[in-house]
Formats: sequence, C-alpha cells, structure tokens
Amino acid sequence: MQGSINGHPFQAMLEPDGQLSHWFRVPATLMSEAGVTIGNTVTLDVSPAPDEVEPNVPPELDEVLAASPPAKATWDATTIIARIDWIHWIESAKQDKTRLKRVADAGDMLASGKKRVCCFDPSGYYSKSLTPPREAK
Repeated sequence: MQGSINGHPFQAMLEPDGQLSHWFRVPATLMSEAGVTIGNTVTLDVSPAPDEVEPNVPPELDEVLAASPPAKATWDATTIIARIDWIHWIESAKQDKTRLKRVADAGDMLASGKKRVCCFDPSGYYSKSLTPPREAK
C-alpha cells in the first residue's frame, strides 16, 4: 500500500494479524519525519500501491540464495506473494533452531524448483504464528 502520515509519504506491506485482518509497521524514520510518537493522533491516507512492494529478505535466507544459483533462480521466478509466504514461514518459527532449519529447507526446496512453500497458513489465523506487535505496558 502507499499513503501518507501527516502528509509524509510512505509505502508499506500489509501483514496478516492472525484475526483475518492486516496491520503495517510504521518505521521509526517515518515517525520522526512525520513528527509523531506512539500515542499521537495522526492524519492517515492510504491506497493500494500501483506496484507490489518487494519483501525484506532475512539475512540468513539471502546468504542461502547467494550460495545456491538454482535456489536463487527459482526465487527470482516466483511471485512477490510467494516470496512473502516463504519469508513468513521462516519468520514464524518460534525458536532459532527451527528458523535456521526452515532457512536450510527453503534453500533445498527452492534449489529443487519448488516455488511455493506448502502447508503454511499465510493468514496466521489458524496457527496464530503471524501477529502484530503488542503495545508495551
């Protein structure tokens, strides 16, 4: 999506919230540029972005893709939505050990030509693995 906070433009990716809705992260740099802090009331304008936003690839997965030309070729041939699913599957791991295994498995699956991760609920609704950050108390 694209929009503005207090007139300051931004682009963001909507993330599933595990409740069949979505949320987006407001980076600290945007908050600073817009002159806002947590708890402020803001003017928010949003609309669909004309182009999909590329997801941020976790560094561990980026290393695997750089080391495996076949995995990188499959990654490049997937849709942005498929890439987001791969990243959510990796990042939804609760333990570092599981996350690292998923990164290695993703490398193997992509290298074999698999474009979509299977058996993963990208909405987070059933697994509750994808949720927005909670307000600090």
